[in-house]
Parts: sequence; C-alpha cells; structure tokens
Amino acid sequence: MEECILSDQVKANGHITTATLFAGGQLRWADRRLDMEKQVIGFSAEGSKIKIRAVVEATAGICCSSGKPALIRKTFTLELLSNDSLRLWTQKLQEYLDSLGRPKRLFIFVNPYGGKKSASKIFVNDVKPLLDDANIEYTVQETKYQLHAKEVVQSLDLAKYDGIVCVSGDGILVEVLNGLLVREDWDKAIRIPLGVVPAGTGNGMVKSLLDSCGEPCAASNATVSIIRGLVADIDIESEKYRWMGSARLDFYVSFIFVHASPSHRLVSERPLTILNMPSRHHFGFEAMSDDIADSSPDDLPGKTSAYRDASNMTKSRDLLKIDFLALQRIFGLRKYNGSIMFVPAPGFESYGEPLDLEKQIIVEGESDMKTDEPVWTQEHGYQGPKFDIKSLNWRKIDGPFVSVWLHNVPWGGEDTMAAPDAQFSDGYLDLIMIKDCPKLSLLKSMTELNNGGHVRFPHVSYLKVKAFILEPGSRIDDPTKAGIIDVDGEVLARGKGAYKCEEKTLMSYDKLLIKVDQGLATLFSPK
Repeated sequence: MEECILSDQVKANGHITTATLFAGGQLRWADRRLDMEKQVIGFSAEGSKIKIRAVVEATAGICCSSGKPALIRKTFTLELLSNDSLRLWTQKLQEYLDSLGRPKRLFIFVNPYGGKKSASKIFVNDVKPLLDDANIEYTVQETKYQLHAKEVVQSLDLAKYDGIVCVSGDGILVEVLNGLLVREDWDKAIRIPLGVVPAGTGNGMVKSLLDSCGEPCAASNATVSIIRGLVADIDIESEKYRWMGSARLDFYVSFIFVHASPSHRLVSERPLTILNMPSRHHFGFEAMSDDIADSSPDDLPGKTSAYRDASNMTKSRDLLKIDFLALQRIFGLRKYNGSIMFVPAPGFESYGEPLDLEKQIIVEGESDMKTDEPVWTQEHGYQGPKFDIKSLNWRKIDGPFVSVWLHNVPWGGEDTMAAPDAQFSDGYLDLIMIKDCPKLSLLKSMTELNNGGHVRFPHVSYLKVKAFILEPGSRIDDPTKAGIIDVDGEVLARGKGAYKCEEKTLMSYDKLLIKVDQGLATLFSPK
C-alpha cells in the first residue's frame, strides 16, 4: 500500500471530499489525480484556500507538429476546513516541492530581434505566468546587440542563480556558452544549467531536447522542463579559427556546415557555411531559401531585407516563398571545391581515404596554421579538448561538394530532422555530406527531411566523427569566387569574390578545426 504523507477533509468544487498527498508524489481528491513532479509547478495559500498551480495537456486547439498537445496552465482550489489543516498542508506541499531540487532563481535572456521578433511576447504570455506560478524569482535581460549575452555572462555573478534561460533561438544559447567558457572560472561556470524556450526561427536545440522525450516544441513545454529542474549533458565542440588581426570571437557547441551562404538558418548551394548549430537549419526548401540572407542582388530577385524583416507574413506565405527560392537554388545548383578531414567513429572507418600525415598538414590549433597575420592567444578560459590529433586515424574526402553538415543534435529546426542518429553526449558529431547528386534526386531527398529519411538516399553520406577539419574552396563554375563562413547567421569570413567580400570580417576564409569535448555543458531537460 502506498505511503501517505497527509490526508484530510477538504472542500473542492463545493463538495466535501478527502484529499491525500502520497509519498510517491500523487495528490488525489475526488476524481482528480495530479503528479507533483510532472504536473504541479507551485501553489499559493489565500485565506482558507490552497490554489494548486499545475499544467495539463490541452484538450483541443493547441496541438503541435508532433501531434501531442502542448501544456496549458490550470489552477485547482482546495479549501481547508481549519487553520491547522491549512498550515500543515502548506508545509507538506512546500517540503515535497523543495525535495525535487527545482531552480528558485533564474537569469533570463530575451532576444527581441531574433526569429519573427516574438520573443518578448512569448516571454510575457507563456514563460512569465508559469515562472510566477512556480514562485521562481527571475532577472530579465533583453539583448540589445550581437554578443550582448556573451558580455553579460562573462561577468555575471552565477552564485545568485540556479540557471540561465534563453528565450530565443539557438544563437543566444551559443553566446551564453561562449561567455561561460571564456571566464577564468569556466570549469565551475559551465556547470550551471542552461535552458532554452523556443522563440527563434529554427529552434533546433530545444526541439531536439523536447522531441527526445516525446514532448512538442512549445514554449510552455520548454518552460515547464526548466521549472522541473531536470538536467542532461551535451557535448561541446570547440573549434580553432585563423583570425585576421587580434580580434577573437569564440564559438562552441554544434555546428552545421553548409554551402557558404551566410544564411542564418538554412542551407543553400553555396560553399561550406558554418551554421552554429545546437540545432536549427534546414537542408531542404527552407535551407535553400535562407541563402538570400547574404546573396548578391544578381543571384536572387527582390530585396533580401524583405524576407528577413517580414515578421508580419503568414506562415503559408513564408512557405510559398521558401519553396520558390529552394527550387530556384536546386535548379541553379552550385558546387564548391574544398576538402574535409575527419576522425571516424568506430564503424565508420570505411569512409574517405587514409590521410598521409607526412604529406598532409594537420592543424594543431592556431599556432600551426601558416599565416603572416597576428594570432590571438586566449590566456584564460576553456582551451578545448585535450588529445593529440596527429595520433588519430584521420581520413580525407575531397570535393567538390554540394553540401556538408555537422550536427550533434537530431533536429536542425522544428521540422527538419537533419541528423536522425545524433545524440547529445555520445562524444561524436554527425556528418551529413552530399558530393554530387542529380537535381531531381536532391529535390526528392528534401521531402524526407521532416523525418530524417534523406540520409537513406544513395547520394547522401552519413557518418559520425570525433574531430573534423574543413578546408573551404572556390566555386566550380567560377574559380574566382569563394564562399562565406558563417556561424549562427553571423558572417565570420568571406572568400575572394564572395558577395560583400570587401567588408571586414573576424577571420580569414581558411582552414577550420573542430574537436568534441564529451558532456561538457548542462541543459535543463524534460526527463
């Protein structure tokens, strides 16, 4: 028989009934049962009444793409029949909630400029009411410019908070990670749990977290996951860049490599773009469309700002434009020279050709990169995973490439399962590569992106790697033009002849090394 913590007569919905709190976390009265860990997020005492703040699945009208209803708030009222009962119930409920180890103080970043510029509204309508129900104290910081979140985190007194939450897309999460990893106390700082509420365009990281537990990618579900306080580890990828000058911008966490369009969430047919990707990006129709983010006016019709700033467009109109641009890119498919070198995971050693280390230079950090330009050296903070890369089993694949992606989470966006076998902390990156492909076959493979079926197509290579080196190259059809390297939509390097190549960037268009540090960061997780 289940152990009872407390049982008493209460009034519910105008009727006297028995309410019981069980040691296993069940709160029962009349025909109602609530799970204290999964459903109850808080309570308040008002006069002789206790108001139980809970979440339940929506019965209709608020379903997500996963088919499972989103969570909605609901309040249940129990009226106690004496002051002693009220005091005892208040004490026992609070003790049980405290025993769950939930966060009590959060620092929250809200990015009002990302995605469809809806983060502020999502915070007010979806996040704030749930945090208030859970009696969580929070400090809100709106990001005002690129890397603002990183700057704040670098000097933030982490002892005041139980977690950091990003109401945004994946980009602010990456900034937060970067800020934590450049601190002198990075090894302690990186232990603080991080949470994401979907308010961007792709939301791949939070989609991957929620989907792994069968939860829909909804702001309410993400917020409840944070309130519950459960955590999970994720891998961190650190990469070394060759910089133009002394400026240094640190990027960690997963990346997607696509053709160098500085698109901010999607793939295009331009060379080897790096999209900072704990998530998002679409390799299909949307992927192609985001190439307009930094395309030349000669490449695409219309003004690019019309797409990026069209926050008032309906979803159907967005998809129509996405489809059009995707088709345009497919039938005007570009290929790029370059090569990739990688250390395959066990079982993937047959991909590529063995690398002759005597003839091929492997980069051991920035110091081994041949350059006459000054190189910045980080004195403090995370230095990257420790291993001798020259002692590993390196293999190589030469271009030309249609696309190269690198992930460590399954979903590149809410409707794009780019790397179906990716895991959060297996210590590997998932590499998805297309070297050559008939245009119609490419189009057909895109239709399988919503379920990960594209990796089963014969022209798609899918493998896991421990380390990765990218050497970007020029366009096949016009060797005078190279590509663009971008991380999370922010252009870091433009190759010769690329659009706006005369503009100053943070790094040169050159070799890039990525290594994996297993289970380094911690995220709030649904389970």
